Amino acid sequence: MNYQAFFGQRLDALKREGNYRTFVELERPAGQFPRVIWHSPNGPRDVVTWCSNDYLGMGHHRVVKEAMVQAAEAGATGAGGTRNIGGTNYWHIKLEKTLAALHRKPAALTFTSGYTANFTALAVLGSLLPNCVILSDASNHNSMIEGIRRSGAVKQIFAHNDVRDLEARLAALPKEQAKIIAFESVYSMCGSMAPIREIIALAKQYGALTYLDEVHAVGMYGEQGGGVAQMLGAEVEAGIDLIQGTMGKAFGLVGGYIAASDELVDCVRSFGHGFIFSTSLPPVIAAGAHASITHLMQSNTERAAQRRNVAELKQALAAAGIPAMATSQSHIVPIVVGDAIKAKRVTDRLLDAHGVYVQPINYPTVPRGTERIRLTPGPHHMPNLIAELVRALDAVWTEFDLPRVLAPVPVVKLPRNEPLMPLGKFTPKASPWTGALAAST
Repeated sequence: MNYQAFFGQRLDALKREGNYRTFVELERPAGQFPRVIWHSPNGPRDVVTWCSNDYLGMGHHRVVKEAMVQAAEAGATGAGGTRNIGGTNYWHIKLEKTLAALHRKPAALTFTSGYTANFTALAVLGSLLPNCVILSDASNHNSMIEGIRRSGAVKQIFAHNDVRDLEARLAALPKEQAKIIAFESVYSMCGSMAPIREIIALAKQYGALTYLDEVHAVGMYGEQGGGVAQMLGAEVEAGIDLIQGTMGKAFGLVGGYIAASDELVDCVRSFGHGFIFSTSLPPVIAAGAHASITHLMQSNTERAAQRRNVAELKQALAAAGIPAMATSQSHIVPIVVGDAIKAKRVTDRLLDAHGVYVQPINYPTVPRGTERIRLTPGPHHMPNLIAELVRALDAVWTEFDLPRVLAPVPVVKLPRNEPLMPLGKFTPKASPWTGALAAST
Protein backbone atom coordinates (compact mmCIF):
# COMPACT_ATOMS: atom_id res chain seq x y z
CA MET A 1 0.00 0.00 0.00
CA ASN A 2 1.21 3.51 -0.82
CA TYR A 3 0.64 5.02 2.62
CA GLN A 4 1.72 8.55 1.76
CA ALA A 5 -0.55 8.67 -1.29
CA PHE A 6 -3.47 7.50 0.87
CA PHE A 7 -2.81 10.20 3.47
CA GLY A 8 -2.51 12.80 0.71
CA GLN A 9 -5.86 11.76 -0.78
CA ARG A 10 -7.59 12.13 2.57
CA LEU A 11 -6.11 15.60 3.01
CA ASP A 12 -7.13 16.60 -0.53
CA ALA A 13 -10.71 15.57 0.25
CA LEU A 14 -10.71 17.83 3.32
CA LYS A 15 -9.45 20.74 1.21
CA ARG A 16 -12.13 20.23 -1.45
CA GLU A 17 -14.83 20.23 1.24
CA GLY A 18 -13.43 23.39 2.81
CA ASN A 19 -12.78 21.55 6.09
CA TYR A 20 -8.97 21.62 6.01
CA ARG A 21 -7.69 23.54 9.02
CA THR A 22 -4.98 26.15 8.61
CA PHE A 23 -3.19 27.73 11.56
CA VAL A 24 -2.66 31.47 11.81
CA GLU A 25 0.67 32.32 13.48
CA LEU A 26 0.13 34.93 16.17
CA GLU A 27 2.02 36.67 18.93
CA ARG A 28 0.29 38.16 21.96
CA PRO A 29 2.28 41.25 23.03
CA ALA A 30 2.14 41.94 26.75
CA GLY A 31 -0.69 44.23 27.83
CA GLN A 32 -2.12 44.72 24.33
CA PHE A 33 -4.91 42.12 24.29
CA PRO A 34 -7.07 41.78 22.19
CA ARG A 35 -4.54 43.23 19.77
CA VAL A 36 -2.14 40.58 18.48
CA ILE A 37 0.61 40.35 15.87
CA TRP A 38 -0.18 38.22 12.85
CA HIS A 39 2.86 36.82 11.04
CA SER A 40 1.33 37.17 7.57
CA PRO A 41 3.04 36.08 4.33
CA ASN A 42 3.95 39.77 3.85
CA GLY A 43 5.35 40.32 7.32
CA PRO A 44 3.99 41.09 10.80
CA ARG A 45 0.68 42.94 11.06
CA ASP A 46 -1.30 44.44 13.93
CA VAL A 47 -4.72 42.74 14.05
CA VAL A 48 -7.53 42.29 16.59
CA THR A 49 -8.54 38.81 17.71
CA TRP A 50 -12.25 38.17 18.19
CA CYS A 51 -12.15 34.40 18.76
CA SER A 52 -9.79 33.92 21.70
CA ASN A 53 -10.77 31.60 24.53
CA ASP A 54 -8.79 33.84 26.89
CA TYR A 55 -12.22 35.31 27.52
CA LEU A 56 -11.21 37.87 30.17
CA GLY A 57 -7.64 38.59 29.05
CA MET A 58 -6.24 36.99 32.22
CA GLY A 59 -3.34 35.57 30.23
CA HIS A 60 -1.99 39.15 30.31
CA HIS A 61 -2.92 40.08 33.86
CA ARG A 62 -0.15 41.45 36.06
CA VAL A 63 -0.97 39.27 39.09
CA VAL A 64 -0.83 36.12 36.97
CA LYS A 65 2.49 36.97 35.36
CA GLU A 66 4.04 37.97 38.67
CA ALA A 67 2.94 34.71 40.30
CA MET A 68 4.44 32.68 37.48
CA VAL A 69 7.74 34.57 37.53
CA GLN A 70 8.04 34.18 41.30
CA ALA A 71 7.24 30.46 41.09
CA ALA A 72 9.84 29.98 38.35
CA GLU A 73 12.50 31.79 40.35
CA ALA A 74 11.66 29.92 43.54
CA GLY A 75 11.63 26.38 42.15
CA ALA A 76 11.70 24.07 39.18
CA THR A 77 9.62 25.06 36.18
CA GLY A 78 8.69 21.46 35.33
CA ALA A 79 6.65 19.02 37.39
CA GLY A 80 9.26 16.25 37.45
CA GLY A 81 6.87 13.36 36.93
CA THR A 82 3.36 12.03 37.30
CA ARG A 83 1.42 12.98 40.40
CA ASN A 84 2.21 9.60 41.95
CA ILE A 85 5.92 9.62 41.11
CA GLY A 86 7.52 12.86 42.20
CA GLY A 87 5.10 15.17 40.40
CA THR A 88 2.91 16.47 43.22
CA ASN A 89 4.00 19.98 44.11
CA TYR A 90 2.94 22.49 46.74
CA TRP A 91 1.24 24.50 43.99
CA HIS A 92 -0.88 21.55 42.85
CA ILE A 93 -2.31 21.09 46.33
CA LYS A 94 -2.88 24.81 46.82
CA LEU A 95 -4.57 25.08 43.44
CA GLU A 96 -6.85 22.11 44.11
CA LYS A 97 -7.93 23.53 47.46
CA THR A 98 -8.76 26.83 45.77
CA LEU A 99 -10.72 25.10 42.99
CA ALA A 100 -12.74 23.20 45.59
CA ALA A 101 -13.48 26.50 47.34
CA LEU A 102 -14.39 28.14 44.03
CA HIS A 103 -17.16 25.58 43.49
CA ARG A 104 -17.95 25.04 47.19
CA LYS A 105 -17.14 21.33 46.90
CA PRO A 106 -15.14 19.19 49.34
CA ALA A 107 -12.39 18.27 46.84
CA ALA A 108 -10.89 18.99 43.43
CA LEU A 109 -8.36 17.33 41.12
CA THR A 110 -6.29 18.91 38.35
CA PHE A 111 -5.43 17.49 34.93
CA THR A 112 -3.18 18.56 32.08
CA SER A 113 -6.19 19.72 30.03
CA GLY A 114 -9.94 20.09 30.17
CA TYR A 115 -10.18 17.38 27.51
CA THR A 116 -8.28 14.94 29.71
CA ALA A 117 -10.40 15.85 32.73
CA ASN A 118 -13.66 15.08 30.90
CA PHE A 119 -12.35 11.98 29.16
CA THR A 120 -10.91 10.52 32.35
CA ALA A 121 -13.70 11.36 34.78
CA LEU A 122 -16.51 10.07 32.57
CA ALA A 123 -14.54 6.95 31.67
CA VAL A 124 -14.00 6.17 35.36
CA LEU A 125 -17.56 6.87 36.50
CA GLY A 126 -19.20 4.97 33.65
CA SER A 127 -16.96 1.95 34.10
CA LEU A 128 -17.10 1.79 37.93
CA LEU A 129 -20.87 2.15 38.37
CA PRO A 130 -22.53 -1.20 37.65
CA ASN A 131 -24.88 -1.35 34.66
CA CYS A 132 -24.54 2.42 34.27
CA VAL A 133 -26.45 4.47 31.71
CA ILE A 134 -25.03 7.88 30.74
CA LEU A 135 -27.55 10.33 29.33
CA SER A 136 -25.63 12.82 27.21
CA ASP A 137 -26.82 16.10 25.69
CA ALA A 138 -26.73 15.97 21.88
CA SER A 139 -24.40 19.01 21.76
CA ASN A 140 -21.83 17.77 24.28
CA HIS A 141 -18.14 18.29 23.58
CA ASN A 142 -16.02 15.60 21.94
CA SER A 143 -14.09 15.07 25.19
CA MET A 144 -17.32 14.00 26.89
CA ILE A 145 -18.36 11.81 23.98
CA GLU A 146 -15.02 10.01 23.95
CA GLY A 147 -14.99 9.61 27.73
CA ILE A 148 -18.44 8.01 27.64
CA ARG A 149 -17.36 5.71 24.82
CA ARG A 150 -14.26 4.69 26.75
CA SER A 151 -16.33 3.92 29.86
CA GLY A 152 -18.23 1.10 28.16
CA ALA A 153 -21.46 2.33 29.75
CA VAL A 154 -24.71 2.41 27.83
CA LYS A 155 -25.15 5.85 26.26
CA GLN A 156 -28.40 7.62 25.50
CA ILE A 157 -28.39 10.95 23.70
CA PHE A 158 -31.15 13.40 24.57
CA ALA A 159 -32.09 16.35 22.36
CA HIS A 160 -30.13 19.50 23.10
CA ASN A 161 -31.43 21.22 26.26
CA ASP A 162 -34.69 19.26 25.93
CA VAL A 163 -35.84 18.33 29.44
CA ARG A 164 -38.93 16.55 28.11
CA ASP A 165 -36.82 14.18 26.05
CA LEU A 166 -34.48 13.70 28.99
CA GLU A 167 -37.33 12.89 31.36
CA ALA A 168 -38.86 10.41 28.94
CA ARG A 169 -35.56 8.55 28.79
CA LEU A 170 -35.09 8.63 32.56
CA ALA A 171 -38.63 7.40 33.17
CA ALA A 172 -38.03 4.40 30.91
CA LEU A 173 -35.08 3.23 33.04
CA PRO A 174 -35.37 1.29 36.32
CA LYS A 175 -35.26 3.68 39.29
CA GLU A 176 -32.47 1.69 40.96
CA GLN A 177 -30.23 1.63 37.86
CA ALA A 178 -27.10 3.78 38.00
CA LYS A 179 -27.47 6.88 35.81
CA ILE A 180 -25.36 9.93 34.97
CA ILE A 181 -26.72 13.03 33.24
CA ALA A 182 -23.80 14.65 31.42
CA PHE A 183 -24.27 18.16 30.06
CA GLU A 184 -22.64 21.58 29.69
CA SER A 185 -23.63 24.92 31.17
CA VAL A 186 -22.60 27.05 28.17
CA TYR A 187 -22.34 25.40 24.76
CA SER A 188 -19.38 26.79 22.91
CA MET A 189 -20.63 26.58 19.33
CA CYS A 190 -24.14 28.01 19.76
CA GLY A 191 -23.84 30.04 22.97
CA SER A 192 -26.89 28.43 24.57
CA MET A 193 -27.20 27.72 28.30
CA ALA A 194 -28.48 24.52 29.86
CA PRO A 195 -31.71 24.37 31.90
CA ILE A 196 -29.67 23.42 34.96
CA ARG A 197 -32.44 23.76 37.56
CA GLU A 198 -34.76 21.47 35.62
CA ILE A 199 -32.03 18.88 35.02
CA ILE A 200 -31.17 18.80 38.74
CA ALA A 201 -34.84 18.28 39.59
CA LEU A 202 -35.05 15.35 37.17
CA ALA A 203 -31.83 13.86 38.55
CA LYS A 204 -33.28 13.91 42.06
CA GLN A 205 -36.57 12.46 40.92
CA TYR A 206 -35.01 9.58 38.98
CA GLY A 207 -31.90 8.93 41.06
CA ALA A 208 -29.19 10.16 38.68
CA LEU A 209 -25.80 11.77 39.21
CA THR A 210 -25.32 15.18 37.60
CA TYR A 211 -22.11 15.83 35.65
CA LEU A 212 -21.75 19.47 34.54
CA ASP A 213 -19.07 20.78 32.18
CA GLU A 214 -18.56 24.47 33.06
CA VAL A 215 -15.46 25.11 30.94
CA HIS A 216 -17.02 27.99 28.99
CA ALA A 217 -18.49 29.54 32.14
CA VAL A 218 -15.93 29.39 34.96
CA GLY A 219 -14.49 32.80 35.76
CA MET A 220 -17.33 34.61 33.99
CA TYR A 221 -20.53 33.68 35.80
CA GLY A 222 -21.41 33.48 39.48
CA GLU A 223 -20.55 35.75 42.38
CA GLN A 224 -17.00 34.39 42.58
CA GLY A 225 -16.67 33.04 39.03
CA GLY A 226 -17.79 29.50 39.79
CA GLY A 227 -19.94 29.25 36.65
CA VAL A 228 -23.59 29.25 35.67
CA ALA A 229 -24.62 26.85 38.44
CA GLN A 230 -23.19 29.29 40.98
CA MET A 231 -24.92 32.21 39.25
CA LEU A 232 -28.25 30.41 39.70
CA GLY A 233 -27.78 30.14 43.46
CA ALA A 234 -26.38 28.00 46.25
CA GLU A 235 -29.09 25.34 45.99
CA VAL A 236 -28.43 24.84 42.27
CA GLU A 237 -24.66 24.76 42.78
CA ALA A 238 -25.05 22.16 45.53
CA GLY A 239 -27.30 20.07 43.26
CA ILE A 240 -24.45 19.32 40.86
CA ASP A 241 -22.52 16.18 41.86
CA LEU A 242 -19.46 16.85 39.71
CA ILE A 243 -18.32 20.07 38.07
CA GLN A 244 -15.65 19.91 35.39
CA GLY A 245 -13.75 23.04 34.40
CA THR A 246 -10.64 24.39 32.78
CA MET A 247 -7.84 26.87 33.42
CA GLY A 248 -7.43 27.27 29.64
CA LYS A 249 -10.21 29.75 28.95
CA ALA A 250 -11.34 32.57 31.26
CA PHE A 251 -8.49 31.86 33.68
CA GLY A 252 -6.02 32.45 30.84
CA LEU A 253 -3.65 29.47 31.16
CA VAL A 254 -3.95 25.71 30.56
CA GLY A 255 -5.16 22.63 32.39
CA GLY A 256 -8.42 21.06 33.51
CA TYR A 257 -10.02 19.92 36.74
CA ILE A 258 -12.98 18.32 38.45
CA ALA A 259 -14.64 19.34 41.74
CA ALA A 260 -16.91 16.98 43.67
CA SER A 261 -17.19 14.95 46.88
CA ASP A 262 -14.08 13.50 48.50
CA GLU A 263 -15.08 9.98 47.52
CA LEU A 264 -15.90 10.78 43.91
CA VAL A 265 -12.69 12.75 43.35
CA ASP A 266 -10.64 10.02 45.02
CA CYS A 267 -12.13 7.38 42.72
CA VAL A 268 -11.15 9.39 39.64
CA ARG A 269 -7.68 9.94 41.14
CA SER A 270 -7.28 6.24 41.91
CA PHE A 271 -8.78 4.67 38.76
CA GLY A 272 -8.34 7.31 36.05
CA HIS A 273 -5.66 6.31 33.57
CA GLY A 274 -5.66 9.77 32.00
CA PHE A 275 -4.62 11.12 35.39
CA ILE A 276 -2.36 8.32 36.63
CA PHE A 277 -0.16 8.11 33.55
CA SER A 278 0.14 11.82 32.68
CA THR A 279 2.94 14.13 33.81
CA SER A 280 1.35 16.69 36.11
CA LEU A 281 0.91 20.37 35.37
CA PRO A 282 4.14 22.40 35.64
CA PRO A 283 4.21 24.18 39.02
CA VAL A 284 4.67 27.50 37.19
CA ILE A 285 1.32 26.96 35.44
CA ALA A 286 -0.35 25.89 38.68
CA ALA A 287 0.94 29.04 40.41
CA GLY A 288 -0.37 31.27 37.63
CA ALA A 289 -3.73 29.49 37.59
CA HIS A 290 -4.02 29.89 41.35
CA ALA A 291 -3.36 33.64 41.04
CA SER A 292 -5.90 34.01 38.23
CA ILE A 293 -8.64 32.09 40.02
CA THR A 294 -8.01 33.87 43.32
CA HIS A 295 -8.21 37.26 41.58
CA LEU A 296 -11.48 36.44 39.80
CA MET A 297 -13.02 35.04 42.97
CA GLN A 298 -12.64 38.54 44.44
CA SER A 299 -13.05 40.84 41.42
CA ASN A 300 -16.23 41.47 39.46
CA THR A 301 -14.66 44.17 37.27
CA GLU A 302 -13.73 41.84 34.42
CA ARG A 303 -17.09 40.07 34.42
CA ALA A 304 -19.05 43.33 34.38
CA ALA A 305 -16.98 44.75 31.52
CA GLN A 306 -17.42 41.58 29.50
CA ARG A 307 -21.22 41.58 29.95
CA ARG A 308 -21.34 45.20 28.82
CA ASN A 309 -19.30 44.55 25.67
CA VAL A 310 -21.22 41.38 24.80
CA ALA A 311 -24.51 43.31 25.01
CA GLU A 312 -23.16 46.18 22.89
CA LEU A 313 -21.81 43.82 20.23
CA LYS A 314 -25.09 41.91 19.95
CA GLN A 315 -26.93 45.21 19.65
CA ALA A 316 -24.58 46.47 16.93
CA LEU A 317 -24.82 43.21 14.95
CA ALA A 318 -28.62 43.31 15.07
CA ALA A 319 -28.63 46.91 13.83
CA ALA A 320 -26.47 45.87 10.86
CA GLY A 321 -28.60 42.81 10.07
CA ILE A 322 -25.70 40.43 10.71
CA PRO A 323 -27.42 37.18 11.74
CA ALA A 324 -25.99 36.23 15.13
CA MET A 325 -27.54 32.97 16.29
CA ALA A 326 -30.65 33.53 18.39
CA THR A 327 -29.61 30.61 20.62
CA SER A 328 -26.83 32.68 22.20
CA GLN A 329 -27.64 33.45 25.82
CA SER A 330 -23.99 33.93 26.74
CA HIS A 331 -20.74 35.68 25.86
CA ILE A 332 -20.35 33.40 22.82
CA VAL A 333 -21.77 35.05 19.67
CA PRO A 334 -21.90 32.67 16.67
CA ILE A 335 -22.81 33.88 13.17
CA VAL A 336 -23.89 31.17 10.74
CA VAL A 337 -22.51 31.25 7.20
CA GLY A 338 -23.82 27.80 6.26
CA ASP A 339 -21.06 26.76 3.86
CA ALA A 340 -17.53 25.62 4.69
CA ILE A 341 -15.83 27.21 1.68
CA LYS A 342 -17.66 30.52 2.15
CA ALA A 343 -16.85 30.56 5.86
CA LYS A 344 -13.15 30.22 5.06
CA ARG A 345 -13.35 32.99 2.45
CA VAL A 346 -15.14 35.26 4.91
CA THR A 347 -12.53 34.81 7.61
CA ASP A 348 -9.65 35.17 5.14
CA ARG A 349 -11.09 38.45 3.87
CA LEU A 350 -11.73 39.77 7.38
CA LEU A 351 -8.10 39.11 8.26
CA ASP A 352 -6.47 40.28 5.02
CA ALA A 353 -8.57 43.37 4.34
CA HIS A 354 -9.78 44.46 7.76
CA GLY A 355 -7.29 43.21 10.36
CA VAL A 356 -9.97 41.14 12.11
CA TYR A 357 -8.97 37.64 13.19
CA VAL A 358 -11.70 35.02 13.55
CA GLN A 359 -11.61 31.33 12.62
CA PRO A 360 -14.15 29.41 10.55
CA ILE A 361 -15.91 26.67 12.54
CA ASN A 362 -16.57 23.69 10.28
CA TYR A 363 -17.40 19.98 10.42
CA PRO A 364 -16.84 17.91 12.57
CA THR A 365 -16.99 20.66 15.22
CA VAL A 366 -20.45 21.65 13.92
CA PRO A 367 -22.80 19.79 11.54
CA ARG A 368 -22.36 20.31 7.82
CA GLY A 369 -24.50 23.17 6.55
CA THR A 370 -24.18 25.09 9.84
CA GLU A 371 -20.63 26.36 9.37
CA ARG A 372 -20.09 29.60 11.25
CA ILE A 373 -17.76 32.16 12.70
CA ARG A 374 -17.68 32.49 16.47
CA LEU A 375 -17.12 35.81 18.23
CA THR A 376 -16.02 35.98 21.85
CA PRO A 377 -16.11 39.60 23.03
CA GLY A 378 -14.27 40.25 26.26
CA PRO A 379 -13.76 43.11 28.69
CA HIS A 380 -11.06 44.72 26.52
CA HIS A 381 -13.08 44.88 23.28
CA MET A 382 -13.88 48.56 23.66
CA PRO A 383 -16.49 50.53 21.62
CA ASN A 384 -14.03 51.53 18.88
CA LEU A 385 -13.11 47.87 18.33
CA ILE A 386 -16.76 46.80 18.30
CA ALA A 387 -17.52 49.48 15.69
CA GLU A 388 -14.54 48.41 13.55
CA LEU A 389 -15.63 44.77 13.69
CA VAL A 390 -19.23 45.49 12.68
CA ARG A 391 -18.08 47.71 9.79
CA ALA A 392 -15.80 44.90 8.59
CA LEU A 393 -18.56 42.29 8.85
CA ASP A 394 -20.98 44.60 7.06
CA ALA A 395 -18.52 45.05 4.17
CA VAL A 396 -17.74 41.33 3.86
CA TRP A 397 -21.41 40.34 4.11
CA THR A 398 -22.15 42.68 1.21
CA GLU A 399 -19.14 41.51 -0.80
CA PHE A 400 -20.09 37.83 -0.55
CA ASP A 401 -23.86 38.49 -0.81
CA LEU A 402 -24.59 36.71 2.46
CA PRO A 403 -28.10 36.78 3.95
CA ARG A 404 -29.08 39.36 6.53
CA VAL A 405 -31.74 39.31 9.20
CA LEU A 406 -33.76 42.42 9.93
CA ALA A 407 -35.15 42.29 13.45
CA PRO A 408 -35.90 44.70 16.29
CA VAL A 409 -32.68 46.00 17.78
CA PRO A 410 -32.38 45.34 21.51
CA VAL A 411 -31.48 48.43 23.51
CA VAL A 412 -29.10 47.56 26.29
CA LYS A 413 -27.46 50.15 28.52
CA LEU A 414 -24.83 49.03 30.98
CA PRO A 415 -22.35 51.26 32.83
CA ARG A 416 -19.03 51.77 31.09
CA ASN A 417 -15.92 51.95 33.22
CA GLU A 418 -12.38 52.88 32.33
CA PRO A 419 -10.38 50.42 30.19
CA LEU A 420 -8.85 47.61 32.21
CA MET A 421 -5.46 47.79 30.50
CA PRO A 422 -3.82 49.91 27.76
CA LEU A 423 -5.14 49.21 24.29
CA GLY A 424 -3.09 51.70 22.31
CA LYS A 425 -1.43 50.95 19.00
CA PHE A 426 1.86 49.12 19.02
CA THR A 427 4.55 48.69 16.39
CA PRO A 428 4.77 45.11 15.08
CA LYS A 429 8.25 43.70 15.22
CA ALA A 430 9.94 40.37 14.83
CA SER A 431 9.46 37.74 17.50
CA PRO A 432 12.11 37.85 20.24
CA TRP A 433 12.67 34.16 19.51
CA THR A 434 13.44 34.58 15.81
CA GLY A 435 17.21 34.96 16.25
CA ALA A 436 17.50 32.11 18.72
CA LEU A 437 15.53 29.77 16.47
CA ALA A 438 17.61 30.72 13.46
CA ALA A 439 20.83 30.11 15.40
CA SER A 440 19.68 26.66 16.50
CA THR A 441 18.82 25.33 13.04
